[in-house]
Amino acid sequence: SALFNFQSLLLVILLMICTCTYVRAVTPRLIDRNKEGFLGLFWMSARIGERLSPYVAMACVAMAVTILIQ
Repeated sequence: SALFNFQSLLLVILLMICTCTYVRAVTPRLIDRNKEGFLGLFWMSARIGERLSPYVAMACVAMAVTILIQ
């Protein structure tokens, strides 16, 4: 049902980016071995989280404020 609600879709994407970045920091071999195919989405999410971490953090704060206001 998150696919039909834009705010929920953004929340799922942000949580996936943050989770993949954390998992790669703790156990890099788990994420790095799957760079291609469907599981490559997790590797790409981890890279986005590493390279754009200030923007991802601001997006997470903005999403938290939006959810608290509603």
